[in-house]
Amino acid sequence: MKPYLIDTGPIVAYLNRRDEAHQPVKQSLRSFKGQLVTTCAVVNEVMYFVSEHSGGPLSLAQFLTASRIRIIESCQPAQTLAAANLMDRYQDTPMDFADATLVLLADTLGVTDVFTLDRRGFSTYRTVKGKAFQIFPVKLKLW
Repeated sequence: MKPYLIDTGPIVAYLNRRDEAHQPVKQSLRSFKGQLVTTCAVVNEVMYFVSEHSGGPLSLAQFLTASRIRIIESCQPAQTLAAANLMDRYQDTPMDFADATLVLLADTLGVTDVFTLDRRGFSTYRTVKGKAFQIFPVKLKLW
């Protein structure tokens, strides 16, 4: 199965029915064929956003289990330093820690397909090897 990186935004939108991107993300995930891969930093960021809602953390855990998202460690000291260097490089965009870990993971896995709502960031970011990202869903309309 082809791997695709998944960022914070689509997961939060999927879990929050009031999010304007909920329906488009839900439809995209229903028809998705492939293996979703993310980092523990992304999971941590999603947990932060959903923890303010009753049942949010449990919903996230159930989603991760049911969807079989592969979660890659991303917070070891060397990884944190590499992510911080990327964040410094993209401070004008800006890049947060979770995004930086996905950019680093892209090089590790040789994957540039990313499921994200952050078009501005991932249109700008490049892997350490200089490759551009392919953003999915390609034509997400939120209105």
